[in-house]
Amino acid sequence: MSIKGYNVTSIDDFVGRELGVSDWVVVDQARINAFAECTGDKQWIHVNEELAKRESPFGGTIAHGYLTLSLLASLAMEIGVIPEDASAGLNYGLDKVRFMTPVKAGARVRSRVTLTSVEKKGGGRIVVKTINELQVEGEEKPALIAETLAMLVV
Repeated sequence: MSIKGYNVTSIDDFVGRELGVSDWVVVDQARINAFAECTGDKQWIHVNEELAKRESPFGGTIAHGYLTLSLLASLAMEIGVIPEDASAGLNYGLDKVRFMTPVKAGARVRSRVTLTSVEKKGGGRIVVKTINELQVEGEEKPALIAETLAMLVV
């Protein structure tokens, strides 16, 4: 998706504005299991459905916090955070992350992104900071709020 009027030249005009909201994405047990396999984090609360139903305070398995955090990159791309006229957009880091609500297996999440700052670094590089709120359908509090940094290459 592209954001009307949003490009490398006009990016400063968008500071303080919401850039958009992604579509909903299902965080199902298969995704949670795949993340557990990739990372080696096979804690029972994520992968043992029977035990989680009996013992978890959430009534079932939940997604890894880092799994939910990792979704922000693709959801930001869907929204169009990287302007179409940038040659590349690279993850540059995180300034602050807070995990607020667990994401239960089968839940739907989406990201709401606001541009908070733009810093021109010279040499065709621009650092953009966004606040990303990963919302969980049907929950009052978001799953997480993260300040992310991306390096745009012009």
